[in-house]
Amino acid sequence: MSNSPIDVVLIGGGIMSATLGALIQRVQPDWSIRMYESLGEVAQESSNPWNNAGTGHAALCELNYMPEAPDGSVDASKAISINEQFQLSRQFWASLVRAGDLPDPRGFINSTPHMTFVRGRDNVRYLRRRYEALKDQPLFAGMEYSEDPAVIAEWTPLLMKKRSAKQRVAATRVAAGTDVDFGALTRALTDNLTARGGEVVLNHRVRSIRRTKDGLWKLRVRHEVGNTPHEVTARFVFVGAGGGALHLLQKSGIAEIKGFGGFPISGQFLRTSNPKIVAQHQAKVYGKAAVGAPPMSVPHLDTRVVDGETSLLFGPYAGFSPKFLKTGSWWDLPGSVRPSNLGPMLAVARDNFDLVRYLISEVLANREKKVKALREFMPTARSEDWELITAGQRVQVMKKDEKKGGVLQFGTEVIAAADGSIAGLLGASPGASTAVPIMLDVLERCFPDRYSTWLPVLKQLIPTIGTTLNDKPAEAAKVIASTAGTLELTA
Repeated sequence: MSNSPIDVVLIGGGIMSATLGALIQRVQPDWSIRMYESLGEVAQESSNPWNNAGTGHAALCELNYMPEAPDGSVDASKAISINEQFQLSRQFWASLVRAGDLPDPRGFINSTPHMTFVRGRDNVRYLRRRYEALKDQPLFAGMEYSEDPAVIAEWTPLLMKKRSAKQRVAATRVAAGTDVDFGALTRALTDNLTARGGEVVLNHRVRSIRRTKDGLWKLRVRHEVGNTPHEVTARFVFVGAGGGALHLLQKSGIAEIKGFGGFPISGQFLRTSNPKIVAQHQAKVYGKAAVGAPPMSVPHLDTRVVDGETSLLFGPYAGFSPKFLKTGSWWDLPGSVRPSNLGPMLAVARDNFDLVRYLISEVLANREKKVKALREFMPTARSEDWELITAGQRVQVMKKDEKKGGVLQFGTEVIAAADGSIAGLLGASPGASTAVPIMLDVLERCFPDRYSTWLPVLKQLIPTIGTTLNDKPAEAAKVIASTAGTLELTA
C-alpha cells in the first residue's frame, strides 16, 4: 500500500460500499479505490443472506409502504417510489451481467412470487383497497387478489392447510417478485472491484477519521489480527459500515451528523431446509405488523435461495441489544450519545412507548411463542422442523424534529459533508434493494461538478436514470422484460 492519498476509501464491505465502488470505477476508472472491512470476509453483517430476508423490495407485498390512513384510504405514491428505485437496481445489475462483470445471475437473484396475506374482516377490507389502488399501476402489472381459500392454497399450500374455514382471509400475489442473495451479490461486486484494480483490505478496522489542513481525510486503521496501526489519507470517504457508520461520522466532526442518533433493533428468524416443507411454499408472504411494532418487524414467511439451496425463513422476531453491529460492542449505544443528539434521543424514547413495550415482549417470548406466531401463517408448523437463527442488527435513525424534538425514522438517510468530501449511510430497510439509487444520490451530492459529465456513462448502465417508469406503461413493460431476460428471471 502506497502512502500517497487514495482517491476513494470505502469503509465497510457490504452491498452499499460495493455498489458505490462499482459505479465509481465505471464513471471514473482512473481513480484509486480501497475498501476496508473489519471482518475476515465481506458481506458478514447486514448484507449476509441469513441476516436479512433477501426480499427484492419493490413494495409488491410490504404493507408498511402503504399504511392505512385514519379515514381508511391508502396512498400508493411511496410504494410506487420504492418500486421505481428497485427497477434502477435491476437495470444496473443487468448491465453488469451483460458486460460479464457479474457471474451467473441465478447465483444472486431468483424469481420468487411476492404475496401479502391477511386475516380478519378489517384487514381483508384494507388489502382489497390496497389492491384496487395498485392493480392498474404499470409497475404492479399482474397483481392478483383473492379471498378464496382454494385459490390461496394453489398459490402456496402451507398458508391454508388445516386452517379454520371460519377465518376470513385474503391475499395478493405478484409472480414477478424476486429473492436476492445480497451476500453473493456483494462478493461478486467486490471480486470485480479488485479485478479492475481496486483494493479490498480485510481484517482492518477504521478507528477514526479526521480532516487535515489541506482538506483531505486522515484515517487511523488497525489490523485486527496483529493490532498493527497505520494511517492512510483519502480524498473522498464513504462510510458504508452499517450500524458502525454513526460512530465514524461522529468522529469525523462534520456538522451534518449533529443531532443524529441510532436506535438498534436485533432480530431472529426461524429457518427450515426440510425439502418436504420447502416444496410446498414458493413465495415471500408478508403480513401486517403488530401494533407498536417497527416496520422492519413485519412477519413474513419467505422462500430463500442461498448458495443454491432453498430454505424457508419466518420472522423476524425483534429484540433489543445496544450493539450497533452483530459483531459490535455492548457500549455502542451509550457511546453514541452526544450533547447534540441527547435531546432528540430522549424525545424518541418519550414518544415510542409502544415500540419499547413491543420489544420487551419480543425479548421475553420463548420458543413456543415464536412457533405460535409461525402457525398463524402456517398452521401445520412443527417446532422440531425449525431452527432459530440470529439475524443482523438494524440501527434506525433518530433525528431532530422542530415540533417533536426528535423522531424515529424508518428507512435510510445519506449524511454528506457540505463540501462532498465525505458521506455515510444511516438506517435500514429497504436499504440493499435500493442500493443503486442511494449510491447515485451520493454521487450527485458529493460530486456535483462531475456528475453531469458522468451521466452519459450512467445512462448506458441504467437507461431510465433521472426519469420514471410508472407513468410510461409501454416503457415500463419493456424495461422489466429486458432486465428479467438478462437476469434469467421467469416472470
